[in-house]
Amino acid sequence: MGEFIIKMPDVGEGVAEAELVEWHVKAGDPVKEDMVIAAVMTDKATVEIPSPVTGTVVWLGAEIGDKIAVKAPLVRIETGGGGAIERVDAPTAAAAKAPESATPAVQPKETAAPTVAPSPRPQAPVPAEKPLASPSVRLLARESGVDLRQLKGSGPAGRILREDVEQFIARGEPPFLQPAIAKKTSTEEVKLIGLRRRIAEKMSLSTSRIPHITYVEEVDMTALEELRATMNRDRKPEQPKLTVLPFLMRAIVKAVADQPSVNATFDDDKGILTRHGAVHIGIAAQTPAGLVVPVVKNAEARGIWDCAIEMGRLAEAARAGTATRDELSGSTITISSLGALGGIVSTPVINHPEVAIIGVNKIAVRPAWDGTQFVPRKMMNLSSSFDHRIIDGWDAATFIQRVRVLLETPALIFIEG
Repeated sequence: MGEFIIKMPDVGEGVAEAELVEWHVKAGDPVKEDMVIAAVMTDKATVEIPSPVTGTVVWLGAEIGDKIAVKAPLVRIETGGGGAIERVDAPTAAAAKAPESATPAVQPKETAAPTVAPSPRPQAPVPAEKPLASPSVRLLARESGVDLRQLKGSGPAGRILREDVEQFIARGEPPFLQPAIAKKTSTEEVKLIGLRRRIAEKMSLSTSRIPHITYVEEVDMTALEELRATMNRDRKPEQPKLTVLPFLMRAIVKAVADQPSVNATFDDDKGILTRHGAVHIGIAAQTPAGLVVPVVKNAEARGIWDCAIEMGRLAEAARAGTATRDELSGSTITISSLGALGGIVSTPVINHPEVAIIGVNKIAVRPAWDGTQFVPRKMMNLSSSFDHRIIDGWDAATFIQRVRVLLETPALIFIEG
């Protein structure tokens, strides 16, 4: 019997290592050529790794959450060939679809004493009935109350796809019986991997290196909400439904023109603040995999409708996991919004190396004094954080007050100059 040692592929962009986020196989599993055997994550992208050969898995070189260096042994597969050990860099899923001339060359067979692969790490026992599915599919099933063991996957090697879960739900079949109410004594340790680990690292970096100051201001949104309702009623079929965010984006563009230090990034290692003429606004978005920040580039050159269209396109790409590295990087200031769940006040964490983040809280009808009586008004709080090394409290308040005036008098948003 012959053996193949598959190495961690070069995933490009100067990446020296990647994090293993998912195994699709275990020791003893049969694999076919081009079958996905693992998934790794770089700084932004998740890459699926297919097998270049057909055979049986005899050894896995890492555990979920491990960092694997490029060229390091990843999997050993027993094939039906000769007795020599061959080594091949695993192609990525994208490379597997490329012409044959683009596939990595197999190194010559060793005729001398073969190199023995590292002793396999002890593998955690995996129940035989454990369904084969990606983390996003498992999340969908968990949120929908679907027991994946009831489904038959239509993907390779019986892999359960998102469509399988959605069709199961659409058929209206009962998910699974809930157990009788009882005390729960179990605990579960969850290792942070993939995007969740990246988010944790980013938040730790931001809060450990940036002294935050958070400023909260109340904004009367009544006039803007009336304008927004009118614009949505009269919009063209190809135009998206407007939310508050495109108006806020345009207000930010006007406000940073007076305070360019707010639209900036700070290299604290070099002590250099870079003020940006372009306003690239990051929109913090929740996805099934976690929090990502797609970026609306050059908001200063976009109108209300253009901001809304681009924001909708990027949000959909982020939710589908198809957003590119360029679409998820390069922001100069960020908006954080929880929509209807926005609460009254929040303390948003700055997206390092930026120096400001604007937090949007929910709109609620509250009584406001008009000088003679209390009247119902649609009110919203802006909870915004600033890097106190760069932005003084007075400057933070001045910036937010300018944004407030623009939102409360929305006609000013449309006046150029």
